[in-house]
Formats: sequence, structure tokens, C-alpha cells
Amino acid sequence: MFRLIKTYALAACIAALAAPAMAQTKWNLPAAYPADNPHSVNLIAFAKDVADATGNKLQITVHPAASLFKAPEIKRAVATGQAQVGEVLISLHENEDPMFGIDVIPFLATSYPAAKKLWLASKPAIEKKLASQGLMLLFAVPWGPQGIYAKKDLNTVEDMKGLKWRAYNVGTSRIAELVGAQPVTIQAAELPQALATGVVNAFMTSGSTGYDSKSWETMTHFYDTQAWIPKNVTFVNKAAFDALDKPTQEAILKAATVAEERGWKLAEEKAKWYLEQLQANKMKVLPPPPALKSGLEKIGEQLTADWLKKAGADGEAVIAAYKK
Repeated sequence: MFRLIKTYALAACIAALAAPAMAQTKWNLPAAYPADNPHSVNLIAFAKDVADATGNKLQITVHPAASLFKAPEIKRAVATGQAQVGEVLISLHENEDPMFGIDVIPFLATSYPAAKKLWLASKPAIEKKLASQGLMLLFAVPWGPQGIYAKKDLNTVEDMKGLKWRAYNVGTSRIAELVGAQPVTIQAAELPQALATGVVNAFMTSGSTGYDSKSWETMTHFYDTQAWIPKNVTFVNKAAFDALDKPTQEAILKAATVAEERGWKLAEEKAKWYLEQLQANKMKVLPPPPALKSGLEKIGEQLTADWLKKAGADGEAVIAAYKK
């Protein structure tokens, strides 16, 4: 009898010791960008906020640099429960739904306030689409705006005719086609060599890619067109979220609100810093001249019309709400 009581007591002690570990929930958050990228830094801060708010009851491990899943695989991994939460460049999935590509329509939203307005207009439709895939939206954070790098003055879109124009998505290829430039498909990693060898002599990208590529070694001008401002979206597996208790759910939602505010602020600050670095390396950083701007806006109208054909009534409703 005494031995039996001892056995029960030992089992109770083991259970008591194990209880905190059992109560702790661990989640994985795959991301596609390096650990020092502003998006990854923001995700790590989000994970810390959740841990602090829940007393480490929920621990989220961020896996940057596509170390857990490659960028195009992250969304599906979270939807199928292989990871509980994840972050992607949402326009990667435009082929699933045109709404996922609304933020890369050239010249539709050309400033951070406009990008925020476009996000708020499109957010309900994006939330609805994600929900149909078993995902719940947490927050969205922008990248830097896209501008034009060139080796000469560009006063009108006609000045772009004949340029060897780096293309890396549907929009940049279409721009080349509409201005009479020659599109050349070049990925960011190949850009420095393409510039050095003259394979391209003009391109459109963010200040950060221009900085990473040391564009000042071959380019002389950067026109800050703010052609589009793409976004990364962070979402959670809905079943995993629903399995949490109410206080933990509230902690996640609160941390997500903070992360979105912090992320937008970081993006704007970093965008300015990159342009300052271009200037420090003797590049001319300029607003687009009026004729160039109006020409680009006309191209934007054409590309918006192209997108609306794909997006249908839902797309029309979002664009109308944005333009109000």
C-alpha cells in the first residue's frame, strides 16, 4: 500500500513538473528574407511581443531567409498546418486571385499614404480570400517604392524608347512594351553584372535594390516615381488560432496591430535612408518631370484596366473605394 502511495505521489510530482511545459505552445513562422531585413526584424519583434504578453505561454520562432520553406511554399505550408503562421510577398500569389496583386499595379498608389489607402480598400477582399483557404490575416507591411534608374535625363516617356530595360514581372515587361523599350529579364542577384556589362541600361526597382546593386557605378539618375509599393502579409492558420485560449488570441491580435504600425514606420524611414545613400554616392535623385509623370500615369491607367479585366466586379469595387 505504502509503495502504491509513493508511486502515485511520484506520478503527481512528474505531472506537476510537466504541466508548465505542456501548457506552453510553440509555433513556427517561416519568412523569405534575411534576418537583418526590416521585415524579418519586425517579425522577430512581433514574436517577442507575443511571448511577453503571454508569459511565454505562446512562443513563436521566426525562420528567416527561406530556411524552413521557400517563399512560394510558405502560404501553402501555413494553410496545411505544416507551420502555424507565416509571411509572404502577397503578390507572389496573384495567379490564385488578382486581388493578391493589386499593390503591384504600376502607378496606382504612388506614396505611402496612397498605399495605406489602397491596402484598407483591398483588405476585406484579401481577408475573405485568405479565410476561404483556412488562413486569418494578421498584418501587412510595405516595401520601398519603385523608381526608375537611368544613365541619362528622362523628361518624357518617349525618352525611354529603345532603352534596354530590366524586366522582372508582368508589370515591368508591360511598361517596356508600352514605352518602346527592350525588356530584358534579369533577377536582382544578376543585376550588378547586367549593369556592368551593359546588358541593361535602365530599370525600375526600389531604393534598396539599387543600393544593394551599387547602381551608382553605372547609373547617374534615379527618378523617384514611387510607381508601386508592394507588401508582405503575415497570416495564421485559422484552426491553430482557434485552438488557443481567448487571452492568447487577444495577445496575438494586439501584437499584430503594433507590428503593422511599426512596420509601416520602418519602411518609410528605411526608404528615405536608401535614397540618401544613392545621393551620397553622387547619383541624382529627382522627382519625375511633369511630362514623364503624366506619361507614366497614362500607362498606369492602361495597366489598371488590364488588371480590372482579370479582377472583375470585385476588383472594380475595390478600385472605386480606393479612388473615393
